[in-house]
Amino acid sequence: MAIVMDRPGVDGLGGVVRVLREWQYDGAVVQLHPGDLGWFWRFGGQQTAAATRTWSRGGQVLAVGLLDDPEMLRLAIAPEVQRDEELARQLVEDVSAPERGVLIEGKVYVDAPMGSLVLDLLTEDGWELDEPWVPLRRDLSEPVPEPGLRTEVVGPEQASERTAVQRASFDGSTFTDERWQAMAAGAPYGDARCLIGRNAQGEAVAGVTVWSAGAGKPGLIEPMGVHRAHRGHGYGEAITVAAARALQELGSSSAFVCTPSFNVGAVATYKAAGFEPLPEIRAVYRNA
Repeated sequence: MAIVMDRPGVDGLGGVVRVLREWQYDGAVVQLHPGDLGWFWRFGGQQTAAATRTWSRGGQVLAVGLLDDPEMLRLAIAPEVQRDEELARQLVEDVSAPERGVLIEGKVYVDAPMGSLVLDLLTEDGWELDEPWVPLRRDLSEPVPEPGLRTEVVGPEQASERTAVQRASFDGSTFTDERWQAMAAGAPYGDARCLIGRNAQGEAVAGVTVWSAGAGKPGLIEPMGVHRAHRGHGYGEAITVAAARALQELGSSSAFVCTPSFNVGAVATYKAAGFEPLPEIRAVYRNA
């Protein structure tokens, strides 16, 4: 049977989230997580659907792609078909031809699971390796200690503080109250939590969002940030520990996060919070 690429539409996004949940397990290669779709959902269901692609054979979804922006496609592939030649060659054809509507002309990136055949084929076809990222993981089979920072689960009443911390943590962030509400209305957020951390004066100094993929599966931290006016006090480590505790309460078997390898400060923060680095991962890119 032929491999068919499709756009699921808003009504099909719930099914995409369920498929992504099924593909998460401890020991698997790091790839697109339902939480990545959930974080993108801050732009609304219509835009999330427009950025999502699926590849199926005989009605079974084998791969899911998310256009994080027009130049970056992030892929998840069902574990049992990551070396499937028919699928890999179809993926290469679709991402290499702008008229297929996956990637645009110019410099573009594909973030595929390390060890997948599609990554090998793209490299053989002249795509180059991008800068490395490091995934970090914390096992949640043992109790997670208190974070040493007062934290709150964010609801609509605290959304303004959560979005303000995000904007104060990342230059250029466009996270607004309206975008928090859109994210919270998305299908993946039913298994997610936003947290804010407060200092002794009650100020919101750090924020994080965590995404469960279901009981017994790895949960994702995306994103975590510390207000630029309150850095250097250990709040990043503390809010990361709080994030791990929240995922444990949601039933996650482990917590993981990814950050660019050059961001040594972030890597050190996650290590201090009990996360262990995994082998680096790399996207591939093609110049114009």
